[in-house]
Amino acid sequence: MSALTDLRDLFFDDEENRVCKDIPEAACRDQPRNAALHLVSMASTKIGDGLLDPKLILPWLIHAVGGPAAAVGMLVPVRESLALLPQILTSHRVRSLPKRKWVWACGSAVEAIAVALIALTLTFLGGWLAGWLTVGLLSVFALGRSLASVSHKDVLGKTISKTRRGTITGIAGSLGAAVVFAYGAALAFGLLPLERGVLLTGVAVAAGLWALAAFVFTLLTEEAGATGGGADGLRALLADGRDLWRDPQFRRFVIARALLTATALAPPYILLSAGEKGGRALGSLGAFVIASSVAAILGSTVWGTMSDRSSRKVLALSGALGAAVLAAAAAASLFLASGLWHALAPVALFVLLLAYQGVRLARKTHLVDMAPAADRSLYTAFSNTLIGIVLIVMGGFGFVADRFGAPAVLVCFAALCAASVPVALRLDEVQTA
Repeated sequence: MSALTDLRDLFFDDEENRVCKDIPEAACRDQPRNAALHLVSMASTKIGDGLLDPKLILPWLIHAVGGPAAAVGMLVPVRESLALLPQILTSHRVRSLPKRKWVWACGSAVEAIAVALIALTLTFLGGWLAGWLTVGLLSVFALGRSLASVSHKDVLGKTISKTRRGTITGIAGSLGAAVVFAYGAALAFGLLPLERGVLLTGVAVAAGLWALAAFVFTLLTEEAGATGGGADGLRALLADGRDLWRDPQFRRFVIARALLTATALAPPYILLSAGEKGGRALGSLGAFVIASSVAAILGSTVWGTMSDRSSRKVLALSGALGAAVLAAAAAASLFLASGLWHALAPVALFVLLLAYQGVRLARKTHLVDMAPAADRSLYTAFSNTLIGIVLIVMGGFGFVADRFGAPAVLVCFAALCAASVPVALRLDEVQTA
């Protein structure tokens, strides 16, 4: 009920009950309309993410057209790292713009075009050409996502008040997850035929949703912001990076976030430990698709509302939950009968993805509320760039799995999540600052 109350207050605001802690009065008056536009744009991209899904849908399609396994293996690293690493080159240019909604809209439009071309590629081409061209187009998609990411928190911070940002993000995530759940359940239970044409239609719909999000975002009423610091990104890395890293709160935030990347990287190893292989039919992954969607539905709203109260505690709680379930998954995969562990693995995946949702929402909310208004783009770019490097390094856990097995990786990830808890608890309570 709390989330519904917060949503009602956002959309049907009145002057007596208006909450505008750190945005100007003009932006406060436009907050109900802006909240609706944020909800539509964010929910559209969340649905698009589920229909594209580089961890599930794209691998199935590449296999269906005879693409190489090496191309499948590149999908997630390309998607994640290229969405983060280029931000250091663009953040200062974004800061030079008084209105940054156009940057997000441009990034979303690039995503829409790239996804549309992926759908065409997998419709008319096959073999290694289709596989590697899809990887290349996903790289373009990730670059568009990078533009959107570096500007979104700043626009959100200028148009939606503190204590409301996590709520709107969480509700959008739940709406998107509900649609993706229905889609996954329809595939898993045969309501939609598991055919290439059906999945390609979903990818084409995703392209349309990103185009819709780009258009809707341009309708936001955004006040002009500070434009100082519009310098070259690489020079800024040398000039500003050392100063920013000396801030103990920023440093702890990045360390906690780096440790908690384990919640994002661990799901494939749970599937591997349960005997699921990436090339198997999507129908055999129905339970995992449903578990993922339910975790997103339940986690987004709950964690979003809790993050508006204490984002550092949500980070710590998510880390503890991730450590517990990963340790349990490692033990179960080693000591339980294979059939029993295969049956329990979707439950483990559900709990892990619930923790992952907490990490995602809490770290976004914490960064927006922690960073000075004029420096949100810079804080976002530096932290995302550092995490992009961490993701590349942590890709080496694949070699650990080859040498010692998936349970060894799960143990390592459990240790990383456990280590994040004391770091997160040492963060400031930024929601009450």
